[in-house]
Amino acid sequence: MRYERLDAAHYVLRRKKFLEQLPDGALVIVTGNDLLPSNADGTYGFIQNNAFFYLTGIDQEEGYLILEKGGEEILFLTETSEQIKIWEGEKLSRTEGTQVSGIRRVEWLEAFWEVLDQKIKSEVYFYTDLTQEDRFPSFRSRAAWTRELLLEKYPNVILQNPSKILDAQRMIKSATEIEYIQKAIDTTYAGLKRAAKFLKPGRYEFEVEAVISHEFLMRRSRHHAFLPIVATGANACVLHYVDNNAQCKDGDLLLIDFGAEYGNYKADMTRVLPVNGNFTERQAEVYSSVLRIFKALREQMVIGNTVVQMKAEAMRLLREELVHLGLIKPGAHPNAAQKYLPHGVSHSLGLDVHDVGEKKTPFAPGMVLTLEPGIYIQEEGIGIRLENDILITESGNVDLMAHVPIEIEDIENLMI
Repeated sequence: MRYERLDAAHYVLRRKKFLEQLPDGALVIVTGNDLLPSNADGTYGFIQNNAFFYLTGIDQEEGYLILEKGGEEILFLTETSEQIKIWEGEKLSRTEGTQVSGIRRVEWLEAFWEVLDQKIKSEVYFYTDLTQEDRFPSFRSRAAWTRELLLEKYPNVILQNPSKILDAQRMIKSATEIEYIQKAIDTTYAGLKRAAKFLKPGRYEFEVEAVISHEFLMRRSRHHAFLPIVATGANACVLHYVDNNAQCKDGDLLLIDFGAEYGNYKADMTRVLPVNGNFTERQAEVYSSVLRIFKALREQMVIGNTVVQMKAEAMRLLREELVHLGLIKPGAHPNAAQKYLPHGVSHSLGLDVHDVGEKKTPFAPGMVLTLEPGIYIQEEGIGIRLENDILITESGNVDLMAHVPIEIEDIENLMI
């Protein structure tokens, strides 16, 4: 493994806490993810179902988990065939499955339906990622396929989705989870430093992405936490710009929204660099407005606040700054500011970049969230967003990226 595995005791505790919230005798099924074909006989890089990983620590494809409150825990893994051994290498053995997950009973995958026949009840808690189902209706995941077979095989069974219960649990990070997020953050910062030293007029966005990717891989990050946004000039006004193929011009800015991963835990950072090493007066003026909003919002990331309330406050602060920048007039309609900040300013962070949890959930100790206000002026070709990852604590918050330069002078010095 490129990362240090968590001790199995972490997964044992997570399953215990999860089952404590369900009725006695509850039967739970959680699926792992499959490899996804790309073309011909190729596949995309494997990414595990994070609910399955959270409960088991298993980071290989095609798994099942059965949990029975007051009964057995059973893990199902792919057995290494001769063909798999030759082409892919050894998969986890049953013993290794127990060592990783802390689950005593490990069976091979093909035994799943036979075992389920013995365990089936009138009601089954079948974990489904509703967000994924809504966003990708044409994608048929192992979870969707298994659910169809369950309903076909057991037509009288009632399926309940325990996602809200498990998702709420995942929102509160343990000390070890925070350590893993911090490792991802530190790797991301290393990538930023490489990019800042490398950047100059004439470089291409994809070249900047390349030096970041190299730094990530050298530091045990298997891949980017998400497709990186490396956007120069007006490209920064396209919120999810990922072409990364334009040339960086003298006098323009470069927005980099990116993050490393460590042990499946993600970082999410955004910084803006002047291509030639120095902000123009207007660029500095807009940057300072975003930074003031950022600092004001960071003070409000405390117990009891919500993502929804953060957005409302961000828009109030934005309107003040837009007047200062000469972009709207005093007393302008509140909607006049919307085009300059069309996205949210915070989301949960963890095993997913946009981690589980609802926007109206009050902040609580142990939550890790992003803070990412911005101002986008399409007519001027200026897009500025600043993003850090924030830990909610009993006494306020801790900025997990406090050591990463964000002030104008510090950004310029980083590029020397």
